[in-house]
Amino acid sequence: MKSLVLIPLLALAACQAPSSASNETVANTSVAVDPPQHVWARAADGTTVNGAYYKAENPKAIILLFHQADSNRDEYATIAPRLAAAGYTAMAIDQRSGGAMFGTNETMKNVKHKAEMVDAEADLIGAVNWAQPFGKPIILWGSSYSASLVFDVANLYPGQVKAVMAFSPGEYFPDPHMIGRAASTLAVPAYITSSGDPAEIAKAKAIAARVPGGKAEQYVPVTGVHGSSTLIAAKDPKGAEANWASALAFLKKVAP
Repeated sequence: MKSLVLIPLLALAACQAPSSASNETVANTSVAVDPPQHVWARAADGTTVNGAYYKAENPKAIILLFHQADSNRDEYATIAPRLAAAGYTAMAIDQRSGGAMFGTNETMKNVKHKAEMVDAEADLIGAVNWAQPFGKPIILWGSSYSASLVFDVANLYPGQVKAVMAFSPGEYFPDPHMIGRAASTLAVPAYITSSGDPAEIAKAKAIAARVPGGKAEQYVPVTGVHGSSTLIAAKDPKGAEANWASALAFLKKVAP
């Protein structure tokens, strides 16, 4: 194993991590992708955050992928390779508020006490700091509770975060207006989607309505499921491909 220090608080390790998507030809592309690298970032409070780095050749942007509650970075085991094949380097992290829905959450092992969802914002900030040395446009992509946090985090990095993509956002935190306030000061384009559930659509609509300047694009799927799982064929067999088409169309607009 070797490591490369990017800046004093950040390191990227070049050891290979296993992946079910390794060396596969990604659906609907002819581009084979390499296995992800296991990487580490430093959260805003110093906690070590584990992640998986999917490298694209000549990337148009770097997409930071954040999971839903009770989940981990393996939520993106099939999504991130497809993004890399489309020309977007991706990094998926284990947040301190998560679980074993798709695999093992390693960051939770580094936290002494049970973390609340809002506490994971420190991990998202660490991921952005990790991505900065690449010198590429940064896109924040969240699932469920992290789809809400991306609005707050984007506002901390004006001129560096290029866009946000929010899959099933809502006001999930003790402050019931936290995300609406963050959305109201967002200065970059936002892609906002949900499952087909009317309550989820309404939550997404409420947040989209707060984004100024017509910069929010709300996509209501014909068939969809909660969070980023709406792009996973095993979770959403009837809707995944249509939902992918919408997400990729947005990416082509903000990072062609």
